[in-house]
Formats: sequence, C-alpha cells, structure tokens
Amino acid sequence: MKIFPAIDLIGGKVVRLIQGDYNQQQTYSDDPAAVAGGFLKAGAKNLHVVDLDGAKSGQVTNLPAIRSIAQAGGLYIEVGGGIRDEERICRYLELGVNRVILGTVAIDDFDFTSAMIKKYGDKIAVGVDAKDGKVAVRGWVDKTEVDAHNFCERLCGAGVNTVIYTDISRDGAMRGANLPLYRELSAKIPCNIMASGGVTAMSDIESLRDMGLYGAILGKALYEGALKLEEVLAVCNQK
Repeated sequence: MKIFPAIDLIGGKVVRLIQGDYNQQQTYSDDPAAVAGGFLKAGAKNLHVVDLDGAKSGQVTNLPAIRSIAQAGGLYIEVGGGIRDEERICRYLELGVNRVILGTVAIDDFDFTSAMIKKYGDKIAVGVDAKDGKVAVRGWVDKTEVDAHNFCERLCGAGVNTVIYTDISRDGAMRGANLPLYRELSAKIPCNIMASGGVTAMSDIESLRDMGLYGAILGKALYEGALKLEEVLAVCNQK
C-alpha cells in the first residue's frame, strides 16, 4: 500500500482542518517545501497536496507554494483543489506535478472529466469527498444528492484508475479510519482506492493494507505525532 503524507495549503501555509470546516483551522508551518523535505527525509516516496483556497474558490491560489515543492524534487506529487479546466491541469503538470486530482468538476461536468481521463490517463485521479454518503463539492462546503459509492462506480466505468475517497466526518478528527466503508469499497469498486480521512493509528494502516487498498493519505496524525512516518512506511514495505 502506498503512503501519501498530506500537505494542505491555505494562504501558502501548511494547515489542517477538522471535518473540512474552514473555521476550524490549525497552522503547522509557513514553509511547505520544508515540510515536504521532511517527509522525503523520513523515506516518503509520495506526496498529496491540496490547495484548500482553490478547492473553495475555484482559483489556483497556492501555485507558488506548490511550485516550490515540485522544484525540490524527489517525490511523486499529486495535487488537488480548484482544478476545473484543462489549462490548470496542464499548468500543474508543467510544474512537475505527477498527477492532478479532479473533484468538483467531476460532478459539475462529467463529460469534461471523462475526456480528461481519456487524454491524460494515469495523470488524472478523482477525489470523491463524502458527507453522509453523498458527494460534497467546492471544498466540502456544498453537499449534493449524488450517492458517493455509485459515483465511484461511474468513475471507474469512465476509465479512472485512482479514486481518492474521503470520509469527511473522520477527516482531521483523529477518530480512526472508517474501515467498514473502505472494506466495502475495496470489494465493490474495480479501480485503485485511496483512503483519506481519520487514519490515526497503526492498526488503521495495517487494516487498510490487509484489505489490499492502493493507498492511504496521512495528515493530522503525522503532524500531531500519533503516527511516525518511518514506522508506517516500514509496515507498508515502502522503506
């Protein structure tokens, strides 16, 4: 199982939100490239970056911070947040980002999303952010009536290789991953599933690994010291 330490950005700073609430924000660093360098030094091979400003506004707000991370090199980087047209996809790929994550646009314009998947292949992933079983968009602010599990199946049918599924109720809450949900997804959805939200303990890591999940995203648990990246990578045979 691949491990993706997370860097969430607001105003060029590394932050974490609780359950996607922009009013519950904790800042951890004003140097995102240094944080990424720390993950690399610990043995990470992958990095998950989200422009939270962009996710909410639809603008590419934290491009300078993401550029600094990409220019440092050494990590496979995926970036999401506010990527809603092909120009932005190209802009990130030209920076050296390896994979871009489409979110809101996948709901708003499925035909566009499908076309981008066909054109860019593995360089496109889709983030499915679920609140009460429904897909939430625009930085998790708006909940749709789209069933999240059914939407994952539709994405896989369109050729998506990787779906990043976030249980918003667990994100940043240090409550543990929703293991029954990911067990169901891994059995039902025929594409790579990445777990996001609430991964807090080594038991979460081991359970997700044993399900055969493609990957897991680690955020607050790393920043708060509940998990040590070196130990997680060793358990997942990535070090």
